[in-house]
Amino acid sequence: MRRVVITGCGLVSALGNDVSSAYERLKILKNTVRKSDDLATYVGLQSHLCSLADGFVPPAHYTRKVTRTMGRVSILALAATEQALTQAGLLNDPILKQGRTGIAYGSSSGSVDAVADFYSVIAAREVKNVTSSTYIKMMPQTTVVNLSVHFGTTGRLIPTGTACTSGSLALGNAYEAIKYGLQDVMIAGGAEEFSPTQVAVFDTLFATSRQNDAPHMAPRAFDKDRDGLVIGEGAGTMILEEREHALARGATIIAEIVGFGTNTDGRHVTQPNHETMAQAMRLALADANLPPDAIGYVNAHGTATALGDVAEGTATTAVYGSRPAVSTIKNYIGHTLGACGAIEAVLSIEMMRNEWFAPNLNLVTPDEACGAMNLIMGNGLTLSTDHITSNNFAFGGVNTSLIFAR
Repeated sequence: MRRVVITGCGLVSALGNDVSSAYERLKILKNTVRKSDDLATYVGLQSHLCSLADGFVPPAHYTRKVTRTMGRVSILALAATEQALTQAGLLNDPILKQGRTGIAYGSSSGSVDAVADFYSVIAAREVKNVTSSTYIKMMPQTTVVNLSVHFGTTGRLIPTGTACTSGSLALGNAYEAIKYGLQDVMIAGGAEEFSPTQVAVFDTLFATSRQNDAPHMAPRAFDKDRDGLVIGEGAGTMILEEREHALARGATIIAEIVGFGTNTDGRHVTQPNHETMAQAMRLALADANLPPDAIGYVNAHGTATALGDVAEGTATTAVYGSRPAVSTIKNYIGHTLGACGAIEAVLSIEMMRNEWFAPNLNLVTPDEACGAMNLIMGNGLTLSTDHITSNNFAFGGVNTSLIFAR
């Protein structure tokens, strides 16, 4: 089988609009969650918290012609992807258009404003808000299609619209496309734009944090006093490449993907199953041909929900025991939904490269019901390890586990 390496990473998030600045902001040990006055105006909405990429300003070369079929989610994806291609040395490279470069990318949905315009036809019984680009902006595959058209790729196109595993499943699918010889290069990741509708989804499930007067304390995954998640936004992109192909062109290798596991619960749409979650982790280890004790750090999904944290903690403990260090990025930037798998993987790799791993922010009293994980607390952990894993789980019972090597 062919080896798959990472030669470029890009990021847009509440922590920062590139990988380096986001990593440095992570070390400050403060979250980016704030109370939204706008959310407070929605009748019946209990959570007024969010984490936004407020500092992101589309580059000047993103003209109307460039973005005419893009909503914010696609623009975020484009910005992260340009960063990643630039770092990989592949921006404007002819290989993008020669059929051996594909894209795997996803989001939970398209741009919500476009969705509202589209369905206003039914609500108002009048076609007045729909333009030639409305559907392109709202469709589930909007990010991957817009990226392909913008960069002119002619290889495989793999949309992933699997809610909170959209980004991680895209990385896994891209990895397999190269591993099995179907492509030489893959652009992969996930993006999500913020919308009050996303808050409403989890609010109705009693899964959002109500710490409206103490946003600095939310979310707090794995804490016995956790009260739910906070919705965030952003995008993360990786450039994956067949190892020999990367070496032949003199590319700098950031890390290697050595294992991927995915499965589905097959039991309930919203209630997680710790047994199949654990099996996804074991599938990744088997793919990497590694024992559990080879993993030095586990990046947890860590939604801070009552059921999710217990299921994930139980599964992680079943596979890894209490040996590897564990933390979640969501306590810093909230739940970025379709982007989280990519954003968290990018930051986990950056932590591995710098040999410092962020603690579980806001974790005061670990919940014993979440298993016996070795949860990082305090000021973070200095650790040298050759292998880390990043786990994500989604509505529909979609489970993913990715293993990265130094």
